[in-house]
Amino acid sequence: MSGDAGPEEVLDGLSRHARKLVAELAGPVRRVRLRSGETVLEVEWHGPARPAPRAEVDPVPGPRVEAAAPVTDRPAVRAPVVGTFYRSPEPGAAPFVAVGDVVRPGQVVGIVEAMKLMNEVTAGQAGRVVEVLVEDGKPVEYDQPLIALEPLTGRDG
Repeated sequence: MSGDAGPEEVLDGLSRHARKLVAELAGPVRRVRLRSGETVLEVEWHGPARPAPRAEVDPVPGPRVEAAAPVTDRPAVRAPVVGTFYRSPEPGAAPFVAVGDVVRPGQVVGIVEAMKLMNEVTAGQAGRVVEVLVEDGKPVEYDQPLIALEPLTGRDG
């Protein structure tokens, strides 16, 4: 990074490097620390919170209850970090994916914002989107299922 860059530009560059690094790592990431000169970017993720007691009402209303198979029986794209889930790249834009879309491994399907760092959520396998499990702008936990997939068969594109 250039020595002429201001602190904001350096921080933006470090943020881009952190996103790329986290996306390239195979396992879950707990802490990232990057430095450029005097500017340091450090992000630490904590494990998921304990599950809520069963007596509480499900915060996500709607057709999710009527799904054909429980989420655990289907492949799902999961949250890479704790944060806020966004279905589109910016407010007012079309969502990355919708029910019925076919996704490929590595395809961006959403964003999780954590500490003002935008983390791309990518599909780990090919499949057809059968359900979006989290509403746009809602908080998510690490490894929480976000999008349910149906594996592709030979007849699928």
